[in-house]
Order: sequence, then C-alpha cells, then structure tokens
Amino acid sequence: MSGHSKWHTIKHKKGAADAKRGKVFTRIIKELTVAARNGGSDPATNPRLRTIIAEAKSVNMPSDNIKKAIQRGTGELPGVNYEEITYEGYGPGGAALIIETLTDNKNRTVGEIRHLLEKYNGNLGSSNSVAWMFDKKGYIVIDKGAASEETLLNTALDAGADDMRDDGEHWEVLCDPSSFEAVKDAIKALGVEPASAQVAMLPQNFIKLEGKEASHMLKLMDVLDDHDDVKHVWSNFDISEKELEASLA
Repeated sequence: MSGHSKWHTIKHKKGAADAKRGKVFTRIIKELTVAARNGGSDPATNPRLRTIIAEAKSVNMPSDNIKKAIQRGTGELPGVNYEEITYEGYGPGGAALIIETLTDNKNRTVGEIRHLLEKYNGNLGSSNSVAWMFDKKGYIVIDKGAASEETLLNTALDAGADDMRDDGEHWEVLCDPSSFEAVKDAIKALGVEPASAQVAMLPQNFIKLEGKEASHMLKLMDVLDDHDDVKHVWSNFDISEKELEASLA
C-alpha cells in the first residue's frame, strides 16, 4: 500500500474531516479565493473552482461562505491575497515530502515548515530535490462496496482513466490531470460518491519505515496536516499495518 494511501486511511480512521471541520473550512475558503482569482467566478468555465465548490458542499459549508470566498477572489469583496507555494524536503528515514501551501506570509510559513521538519528529524530541500520522485496524477478513491470492479473499471477507462488499483479497502483510479474532471464526473454518474478525489503527487517508489522512524513520520504528517497554511502533503513512505494500528491506539 502506498504512503499516500496509508495517510488517506489514517485520516479516514481518525475521522479527521469531522474533528477538524474548522481547519477544513479554512483551507477550502483559501482555495476558493485563489481559484476564483486565477480563473474567474464561473464554475462552468473554471474546472478548478467547480471541483472546490463540490468539496465545500460535501463538508456542508454554507452557501454564503462559498459565495463570499469567491467574491474575495474576484475583488468584489476585500480580502487577503494568498500565494500558492510548494516546499520539498525529507522526513525521518529519508522519506521524501512535497508540501503544498496557501499563505499570506511566505516568510512565516517557510520558517514554521522548516521548524516542524527539523523537530521530527527531517529537513527542507531545494526546488525539485524530490519532485522528480513523484508523478502528478488525477487520483480518485472509491470504497469497494460502492461499485463492482468491472463496472467501475469500464466506466473509468471509457472516460479517460489510465489505470485502476486495489489497495485492499478501496479502488484507486488514476488518470492524467487533464482527464480528472471527466473521469470523476463519469464515476459520479454511476451514483458513486468517491471517498477522495484530487489531483495528487503520487510516488514512483516507496521507502519502508519501521519503529521510531515510522512513529516520527506519522507524527510529522499529523502536525503538517494540522498547519493552517498547509493544503496537501505527499510522501513516499510506507509502513506496516502493525505500525499503523499502534499509531492509532
């Protein structure tokens, strides 16, 4: 199972979306603002905005919050100017990390990210120090009970997907980022609501972590996920089910 899939499973088991509703809302509001600023306020012509609006609705964000975030992005309402900045580095055991952020103060954010990495035996790297280890892919996760393998595979491939993998508990549908919206919409047309759907940085190979390195890596991923400026974290670590269960005990 991939490091990214592991972390998806961890967050699912912890119920992070509900426990951290405020953090989820904060991130989505920032993303709505940036998407509207870069591509306009019409979701019909702005695929990124359309995807984020759908995510906002899936976590029951009030429509007024969505509208105001978009208006801040277009300049109709005053608001903060957020920058999208991606940091690269290493965690415990040499596991690679890509940390995507949305910030209104890049000096503050880089200092805090560097501090968190160093606290857990990692370090910040230069641009493209680890990005070459990952592939940018549309990544859609579906619970196995939501659809049959054959139906899901045929639908996804017809819509432009490249592959479908079995991670044990879920199906993982992979596609080129340009096909992401079409594949996701085709899956939803089956009456299937994905457990997760995003354009992701997926590792080409994995680093197995055990003992203290595994424990420190999970703690690092948790604190990064909690950081107000962090949008997504991608890594190539892998841990055993035993290590995972111990972390959740």
